[in-house]
Amino acid sequence: MKLDFSGKTVIVTGATRGIGKQIADDFASLGAELILTGTHPKQIAALNISALKEGLKKRYCCVDFTDRKSVDTFLKGIQKLKKIDVCVNNAGINRIDLIEDTKEKDWDDMLAVNLKGPYLVTRVVGKIMKKNRYGRIINLSSIFGTVSKMKRSIYSTTKFGIRGLTVAVSNELAPYGVLVNAVSPGVILTDLTRKNLSQKERVDMARQIPAGRLGTPEDISKVVIFLASDLNTYLTGKNIIVDGGYIDV
Repeated sequence: MKLDFSGKTVIVTGATRGIGKQIADDFASLGAELILTGTHPKQIAALNISALKEGLKKRYCCVDFTDRKSVDTFLKGIQKLKKIDVCVNNAGINRIDLIEDTKEKDWDDMLAVNLKGPYLVTRVVGKIMKKNRYGRIINLSSIFGTVSKMKRSIYSTTKFGIRGLTVAVSNELAPYGVLVNAVSPGVILTDLTRKNLSQKERVDMARQIPAGRLGTPEDISKVVIFLASDLNTYLTGKNIIVDGGYIDV
């Protein structure tokens, strides 16, 4: 069995850092033609110049999922594609606070990026995949879409929601050869985790995980790649928790 995405068109949102970047890099190493999104115009411009110089099959789009005009521009672009083989809805934000201290803007922004964004992208992508009778959609949820904890009220709402979207859409698209699944990362060692947790806090957290360590972006990407590949022929509507055994459900 061989993983090969040569000739396949893959969309990954939120692909300029962390888990999304790892997923994009792994698809690229397997021959995929990539359409990737990020939020910083200067960074996107630089990445496109670099990809062109290096002859990479990558195209970066600047998309702010809190800005409907930005989203509509992106959607109009992908609507023109004749085929999309894989879509990974990875873009997400997390603002942590007690419910009484949250702001309506936090609610609006997190729902826009974490839940409405995947819905809008899936609505376009699913139509193309349905027409071609082939596709793989992977939505990034979180362990906090299965359990929750203090200060995660809005974030958990969005991540529980993405699981609901996954199940509903999987039922609609399965008859057309389109498989839709969610992946829920646990505590993953990204730049954001390093920023939010001290070295001592990271060590303490690792001790709580049966696997004995924090996860890596590679741990998540491997699962996404499998779900997106032709090795997956029957798994759909599922939420795959990748957390080293941290939560027991």
